[in-house]
Amino acid sequence: MINEKTIQTLQKEVDDYIGQYKEGYFPPFEMLARMTEELGELAREVQHVHGMKKKKSTEATKNMEEELGDLLFVLICFANAEKIDMQQAHDRVMDKFNSRDKNRWTLKEE
Repeated sequence: MINEKTIQTLQKEVDDYIGQYKEGYFPPFEMLARMTEELGELAREVQHVHGMKKKKSTEATKNMEEELGDLLFVLICFANAEKIDMQQAHDRVMDKFNSRDKNRWTLKEE
């Protein structure tokens, strides 16, 4: 059985990890730079898999799962540092999409 984690569990796990170190969370602009870096690495992997530019034989083996994980870690760090509950943020976004964009896309037929 897979050990499923809630968003709160992920946020606490990251907070416990960062809390071990005196340095703590990076300042907001450093965090944003890290997030941008990780997004760029993910974009590069997407390009290698789905785009025209394939990976060179000399490049390290990485994958989209690893890069998404790195991006998620930094996103959670950012949320924790700013005291943002990601569950609440997600719920607000879903409410927005379910109301504002309710008729924007074509529903699948059953």
